[in-house]
Amino acid sequence: MCGIFGIVLGQGNALSNEAIDALTQRLFRLSQHRGKEAAGIAIRCGGRIRYFKRSIPASQMLRSPEYQAYFESCLSDRRPGEAIAIIGHSRLVTNGSQGLEDNNQPVVTDHIVGVHNGIIVNDAALWARHPDLTRRFEVDTEVLYRLVEKEYAATGSLPAAIGRTYAQLEGEASIAFHFDAEDKLGLATNVGSLYYAHAPQDKFFVFASEGYFIRQLLRHPALVDHRLSCTEKQLKPGYGQLIDIQDSHAELFVLTQAEKETGQAHSSSATISDESPRTRELRRCTKCVLPHTFPYISFDSEGVCNFCREPAHTRPFDREALERRLAPLRSRDGSPDCVVALSGGRDSCYGLHVLKHEMGMNPVAYTYDWAMVTDEARRNCARVCGKLGVEHIIRSADIINKRRNIRLNIEAWLKRPELGMIPLFMAGDKQFFYFASQVARQTKAPLVIFCAGNNLELTRFKTGFCGVQDRSDNNMLGLDLAGKLKMLAYYAKNIALNPAYLNRSLADTLFGFYSTYIGREDMIYLYSYLDWNEQTIAKTLRDEYGWESSPDASSTWRIGDGTASFYNYIYHSIAGFSEHDTFRSNQIRAGLITRDEAMKAIARDNQPRFESMREYAQLVGFNLDAALSVINNTQKLR
Repeated sequence: MCGIFGIVLGQGNALSNEAIDALTQRLFRLSQHRGKEAAGIAIRCGGRIRYFKRSIPASQMLRSPEYQAYFESCLSDRRPGEAIAIIGHSRLVTNGSQGLEDNNQPVVTDHIVGVHNGIIVNDAALWARHPDLTRRFEVDTEVLYRLVEKEYAATGSLPAAIGRTYAQLEGEASIAFHFDAEDKLGLATNVGSLYYAHAPQDKFFVFASEGYFIRQLLRHPALVDHRLSCTEKQLKPGYGQLIDIQDSHAELFVLTQAEKETGQAHSSSATISDESPRTRELRRCTKCVLPHTFPYISFDSEGVCNFCREPAHTRPFDREALERRLAPLRSRDGSPDCVVALSGGRDSCYGLHVLKHEMGMNPVAYTYDWAMVTDEARRNCARVCGKLGVEHIIRSADIINKRRNIRLNIEAWLKRPELGMIPLFMAGDKQFFYFASQVARQTKAPLVIFCAGNNLELTRFKTGFCGVQDRSDNNMLGLDLAGKLKMLAYYAKNIALNPAYLNRSLADTLFGFYSTYIGREDMIYLYSYLDWNEQTIAKTLRDEYGWESSPDASSTWRIGDGTASFYNYIYHSIAGFSEHDTFRSNQIRAGLITRDEAMKAIARDNQPRFESMREYAQLVGFNLDAALSVINNTQKLR
């Protein structure tokens, strides 16, 4: 189980800031034996509760410049002898991925910053029993502290609130927390996994998960020199303590005690602030929502970016031009007259609908299953093809080898994170173009129609992170020769810097590059002719085909691609934006939505799709928590 610990020094204590730092580090290193997957700390001093956490081992966190700056900042304004209270946590993950920072400890609710050792086994039942409580995280600890807040509002008493909360819990819970309304540190346990030492005359109190940790700490020179008179004691199962931060007085209470409800109003006496490393505040274009971290972006004196100053990248609606191209090829005898690329995403499904139902073509649908086509996408393909009576041809890759290749490239990337190398995760799907031409020859269809890549999906940043400035106005037109050579040079350089890319996936990656940029045959890009309207597409697919969305996505975009949730999480975590930001910016430029609407949309769209990422990691075969820890701790773009 996790390691939790803390120190309370009352007003007039004799310990220096240097001694406090040394003792805190010692407790972290001792507690790390109980869990090394994440670490966090919360310090209460001078009317503020300031917390810091990272998904790395405590020993690594202690060495980080961010932690050292945090600790120094917390103590820099502390006067000699001023009261201070510290709680810390070294995590063994049992509930809630440590890759998502909010699941790590201290857990923060509206008024509590707390740590927890144990497992609450009836957390789902407690959330169901208390629908008035707001859940924000996966971790079981949250419901415990939400209940303490609720019971405190009813009783006005911390001992009563803690006791009434424990009466509802099943499982193990040893806790320590700061509460912003009272200048006290709360402790409680139902299993006895809390030990402490108390020297009231020296205004000193310390606790930890094991008695051994307390004994080791009391031998520290910073305490030996002060000749503190105290020994370790156990907080027995079924008991709690409140330690007054000003005088270090400890009040023992029984968890089963009941007190009369008073309904006292909550009044904060301390402010809570998060000082964990976060992506800095982004400067965004005043017209669209692209941030300053976007490759090759610049802003004018009014804050408008260079991409907004360019001509619009949408082409005028021209169905007549499309009809002129299709008319000579339209089948008169029912034989296939086109191959339509069908991914199972919204654009390809709607495109097949238009070509068959509205344009009178006789298409054959084609899907390249490269190992990351989602179940939702497969079912949507079946819905649309079944309703339209369209033949559906599937070309399936060697799924096991494809997923192995993805895993090898992800593992290589994690050794040396580089945003320009992320497309290697998807290199295996680029043979789609090769097999599309093959299917057209085999079915004797004279044309391949690509129904994805509308101009609003123009991204540019993926090549931009490779040092290649893509000036094209269409996602599917590709790079010029100079751009292709520059991109190859970028990949060669990074492979040399990170030899882990020299793995069994290399041949597949080169085949993907060839299929995309060299050997691709001419095809029609449907949305170069058709007006693209998100609402019309979504309504048509929903009403006529019962089209299925992903349950963990706020948007219908990219749900047919199992990789999208993962790579967009990386882009957003490190660069502060994802494909969603570019898509919404293009919608603004096309006059389809306002900037305020776009800001609200990206706030929803960029929420981590954790369930999709978990499924992706399971299919590919890598440790998602370990990967998220690397991503979250990678240097952010400035």
